[in-house]
Amino acid sequence: MTTTYDPAAGTGQLLCNPPFAAMTTLPTIHLNGTGADALLREYSAARAAIEAALDAIAAATCNPRDFYPQEPGAWERARAERDEVMRQLKQASDYAAAWREHAREHIRRAGA
Repeated sequence: MTTTYDPAAGTGQLLCNPPFAAMTTLPTIHLNGTGADALLREYSAARAAIEAALDAIAAATCNPRDFYPQEPGAWERARAERDEVMRQLKQASDYAAAWREHAREHIRRAGA
């Protein structure tokens, strides 16, 4: 992921690649809000948990031999559903990463 903080945005907007950033509204980190350290810690933990879920599902068995007694196409549907679950988890991981990187960038700028 490539991240670049845009100070001109003024709203905590983070410019990111890949395109998940389009759906990520990031907070303005300030004295009356949640601190950057807390956000960094919380979203790092959230991303780690999501990545663990991705690994667990990837390691879980989904074998064509478990579907051949069903109607034709059952294996393909099951595989497509699994792929969609993985895509959604990756999207959630990217969301957490955007918040984490936003907090990290704030901490970096504050320490400069």
